[in-house]
Amino acid sequence: MEQQNTRLRNAGFATFFFSGICAISAGVVVSLLQERYGFAYGMTGTLLSLMSVGNLLAGLLMGMLPSALGMKRSVLLLTIGYAVGYAVMGLTGAVALLAAAFFVVGIAKGSVINTFTILGSDHSADRTRGMNLMHSCYACGALLCPFLIAAAARVSTELAVFLLAAMGLILWLVYVFTPLRGGKSSAKKEAIDWSFLRSARFWLLTGLLFFQNAAEQSVNGWMVTYFKGSGIIAGTLAAYTVTVMWGATLVGRLLIAFVFPLKKPRKAMVGMSVLCTVFYVLLVMAHTQGAAIVLLFAFAISMSGLNPTAVASAGRMTSVTSMGIMLPVASSGAILMPWVIGMVAERAGLAAGMASNIVPCVGLVVFTLLVARLPEE
Repeated sequence: MEQQNTRLRNAGFATFFFSGICAISAGVVVSLLQERYGFAYGMTGTLLSLMSVGNLLAGLLMGMLPSALGMKRSVLLLTIGYAVGYAVMGLTGAVALLAAAFFVVGIAKGSVINTFTILGSDHSADRTRGMNLMHSCYACGALLCPFLIAAAARVSTELAVFLLAAMGLILWLVYVFTPLRGGKSSAKKEAIDWSFLRSARFWLLTGLLFFQNAAEQSVNGWMVTYFKGSGIIAGTLAAYTVTVMWGATLVGRLLIAFVFPLKKPRKAMVGMSVLCTVFYVLLVMAHTQGAAIVLLFAFAISMSGLNPTAVASAGRMTSVTSMGIMLPVASSGAILMPWVIGMVAERAGLAAGMASNIVPCVGLVVFTLLVARLPEE
């Protein structure tokens, strides 16, 4: 049994690593596509939002498909989206096909996160540590992605996205050789427990994750374009700000997992949310390269533990059904906010669009305070 748990955890670590490369690369790729095809800010925001729509839909599909197809077939069907989506991006600049490509990349991203949020939680002795370790693997992939894209993009944009398609194919092959539990028969026999829908804890954590997704995805998707457009960080160097952000995220999650374990996770989330709000306000006010990099690092390390700690705080409510609702609803924040930034940028400039991301940061503070007031489970 312990060997099976270890194998499933290792598969989770591997797939989260490759998903980090593929998912976070979308923010850099959309910047390359904007330069190549001359997309307006509104179109760029729409592509990023379509990826988040796919992410949301994946949660719903992962809650329903296993009862019809079995867990393994469902995961294989949905996670092939990374390979297919990036391959399409490398083959065409047609807007409709690019929109479809970002959508299926989002489905793959959501499928990976949902699948191993459950497996990582169920097969880790310490939920908070296990989730932070798994998300650290995601951060490692995100840390690596700008270097891979930059190296390939020196040859051509097509090579960069085809390389991401290859990474997506490797991720899919890991699932092929992973003994995922849950078939059609077992899924049908299990009675679905919907009691979590009556829990204030569930909905407050969902609201917290909604604002966390909104704030984080907006920075992931727009910061490279913002730095390039404003001239704060020029040229190809702007793409490496993704490395700064995810380097900070990795450091923060490893510190929580190994050095400073959270004795009072809910109170710790209040501190994280306050710090990331303060640092984001300072970030959008920065006008020099050095200040922007330092503040981006500070913002990212402040937010690094919020998502895994919030999911771990769900405790006994963690199930395929509850995560199939919590994560998709929370992901709608990642759909809404990048689109809002694009629309504001169209009318008032990208600086105003990025400033609007302060709203979800404040929302984070409000919801972490509400979660902290809940009685112990």
